Amino acid sequence: MTAAPEAVRLAGIAALAADDKLATNVVVLDVSDQLVITDCFVIASAPNERQVNAIVDNIEDQLREAGAKPVRREGTREGRWTLLDYVDVVIHVQHEEERNFYALEKLWKDCPIIEVPGIVAHPAAQRPVEDAPEDDAVEDLPGDDAPLEGEQDR
Repeated sequence: MTAAPEAVRLAGIAALAADDKLATNVVVLDVSDQLVITDCFVIASAPNERQVNAIVDNIEDQLREAGAKPVRREGTREGRWTLLDYVDVVIHVQHEEERNFYALEKLWKDCPIIEVPGIVAHPAAQRPVEDAPEDDAVEDLPGDDAPLEGEQDR
Protein backbone atom coordinates (compact mmCIF):
# COMPACT_ATOMS: atom_id res chain seq x y z
CA MET A 1 0.00 0.00 0.00
CA THR A 2 1.25 3.49 -0.76
CA ALA A 3 0.23 6.86 0.54
CA ALA A 4 -3.00 8.30 -0.83
CA PRO A 5 -2.56 11.02 -3.47
CA GLU A 6 -4.26 13.61 -1.24
CA ALA A 7 -1.88 12.78 1.63
CA VAL A 8 1.12 13.15 -0.69
CA ARG A 9 -0.26 16.49 -1.94
CA LEU A 10 -0.73 17.85 1.59
CA ALA A 11 2.68 16.55 2.69
CA GLY A 12 4.24 18.34 -0.28
CA ILE A 13 2.51 21.60 0.63
CA ALA A 14 3.72 21.25 4.23
CA ALA A 15 7.28 20.44 3.16
CA LEU A 16 7.44 23.44 0.83
CA ALA A 17 5.95 25.69 3.53
CA ALA A 18 8.65 24.52 5.94
CA ASP A 19 11.32 25.08 3.32
CA ASP A 20 9.97 28.62 2.68
CA LYS A 21 10.74 29.48 6.31
CA LEU A 22 14.26 28.04 6.01
CA ALA A 23 13.63 24.73 7.75
CA THR A 24 16.57 22.38 7.47
CA ASN A 25 16.58 18.71 6.53
CA VAL A 26 12.97 18.60 5.30
CA VAL A 27 11.98 14.98 4.64
CA VAL A 28 8.67 13.40 3.64
CA LEU A 29 8.25 9.70 4.45
CA ASP A 30 5.57 7.32 3.23
CA VAL A 31 4.67 5.45 6.44
CA SER A 32 1.45 3.92 5.08
CA ASP A 33 2.85 0.37 5.02
CA GLN A 34 3.96 0.63 8.66
CA LEU A 35 1.10 2.60 10.22
CA VAL A 36 -2.63 2.35 9.70
CA ILE A 37 -3.35 5.73 11.31
CA THR A 38 -1.53 7.97 8.83
CA ASP A 39 0.06 7.92 5.38
CA CYS A 40 2.90 10.45 5.53
CA PHE A 41 5.31 12.02 7.97
CA VAL A 42 6.86 15.38 7.24
CA ILE A 43 9.95 16.01 9.34
CA ALA A 44 11.74 19.36 9.47
CA SER A 45 14.06 21.12 11.88
CA ALA A 46 15.31 24.55 12.86
CA PRO A 47 18.17 25.88 15.00
CA ASN A 48 16.01 27.78 17.51
CA GLU A 49 12.55 27.92 19.07
CA ARG A 50 11.43 31.07 17.25
CA GLN A 51 12.17 29.55 13.89
CA VAL A 52 10.40 26.29 14.85
CA ASN A 53 7.29 28.36 15.63
CA ALA A 54 7.60 30.39 12.41
CA ILE A 55 7.82 27.18 10.38
CA VAL A 56 4.78 25.73 12.14
CA ASP A 57 2.77 28.91 11.54
CA ASN A 58 3.62 28.90 7.82
CA ILE A 59 2.75 25.22 7.46
CA GLU A 60 -0.63 25.81 9.13
CA ASP A 61 -1.31 28.86 6.94
CA GLN A 62 -0.44 27.05 3.71
CA LEU A 63 -2.45 23.94 4.62
CA ARG A 64 -5.42 26.07 5.68
CA GLU A 65 -5.34 27.73 2.24
CA ALA A 66 -5.34 24.22 0.74
CA GLY A 67 -8.48 23.38 2.73
CA ALA A 68 -6.88 21.27 5.48
CA LYS A 69 -7.27 21.77 9.21
CA PRO A 70 -5.27 19.98 11.93
CA VAL A 71 -7.14 17.66 14.27
CA ARG A 72 -4.38 17.93 16.86
CA ARG A 73 -1.52 20.31 17.60
CA GLU A 74 1.03 19.61 20.32
CA GLY A 75 4.24 21.19 21.62
CA THR A 76 3.92 24.70 20.23
CA ARG A 77 4.32 26.42 23.58
CA GLU A 78 7.84 25.10 24.13
CA GLY A 79 8.96 25.53 20.52
CA ARG A 80 11.22 22.47 20.68
CA TRP A 81 9.07 19.89 18.90
CA THR A 82 5.69 20.64 17.42
CA LEU A 83 3.47 17.91 16.08
CA LEU A 84 0.67 18.78 13.68
CA ASP A 85 -1.79 15.97 12.98
CA TYR A 86 -3.80 16.25 9.78
CA VAL A 87 -4.95 12.60 10.01
CA ASP A 88 -3.36 11.41 6.73
CA VAL A 89 -0.27 13.56 7.30
CA VAL A 90 1.61 14.04 10.57
CA ILE A 91 4.11 16.88 10.64
CA HIS A 92 7.05 17.04 13.05
CA VAL A 93 8.92 20.34 13.30
CA GLN A 94 11.80 19.90 15.70
CA HIS A 95 14.61 21.90 17.19
CA GLU A 96 17.86 20.51 15.74
CA GLU A 97 18.86 19.03 19.12
CA GLU A 98 15.61 17.05 19.37
CA ARG A 99 15.93 16.03 15.74
CA ASN A 100 19.38 14.59 16.35
CA PHE A 101 18.43 12.93 19.63
CA TYR A 102 15.17 11.26 18.53
CA ALA A 103 16.33 10.53 14.94
CA LEU A 104 12.89 9.84 13.50
CA GLU A 105 14.39 9.07 10.09
CA LYS A 106 16.32 6.17 11.61
CA LEU A 107 13.24 4.93 13.43
CA TRP A 108 11.28 4.92 10.15
CA LYS A 109 14.23 3.96 7.91
CA ASP A 110 12.25 1.18 6.22
CA CYS A 111 9.75 3.71 4.86
CA PRO A 112 10.29 5.19 1.40
CA ILE A 113 11.11 8.85 0.96
CA ILE A 114 8.60 10.85 -1.06
CA GLU A 115 10.41 13.27 -3.33
CA VAL A 116 9.06 16.82 -3.25
CA PRO A 117 10.20 18.94 -6.21
CA GLY A 118 12.36 21.77 -4.95
CA ILE A 119 13.41 20.02 -1.73
CA VAL A 120 16.59 18.00 -1.36
CA ALA A 121 16.25 15.14 1.15
CA HIS A 122 18.36 15.16 4.29
CA PRO A 123 21.55 13.06 3.85
CA ALA A 124 20.78 11.02 6.99
CA ALA A 125 17.49 10.00 5.42
CA GLN A 126 19.10 8.87 2.17
CA ARG A 127 19.01 5.14 1.67
CA PRO A 128 22.38 3.46 1.06
CA VAL A 129 22.97 2.19 -2.44
CA GLU A 130 22.81 -1.62 -2.46
CA ASP A 131 25.84 -2.07 -4.73
CA ALA A 132 28.08 0.50 -3.05
CA PRO A 133 31.18 -0.97 -1.41
CA GLU A 134 31.45 -0.84 2.36
CA ASP A 135 34.11 1.48 3.82
CA ASP A 136 36.29 -1.45 4.87
CA ALA A 137 35.91 -3.12 1.46
CA VAL A 138 38.23 -0.62 -0.21
CA GLU A 139 41.48 -2.34 -0.96
CA ASP A 140 44.82 -0.81 0.00
CA LEU A 141 46.84 0.24 -2.97
CA PRO A 142 50.33 -1.21 -3.28
CA GLY A 143 52.91 1.01 -1.67
CA ASP A 144 50.43 2.90 0.56
CA ASP A 145 52.45 2.11 3.66
CA ALA A 146 55.83 2.77 2.05
CA PRO A 147 57.67 5.81 3.40
CA LEU A 148 57.61 8.97 1.35
CA GLU A 149 60.69 9.94 -0.56
CA GLY A 150 63.25 11.40 1.83
CA GLU A 151 61.68 9.75 4.91
CA GLN A 152 63.78 6.60 4.81
CA ASP A 153 66.15 6.13 7.75
CA ARG A 154 65.10 9.15 9.80
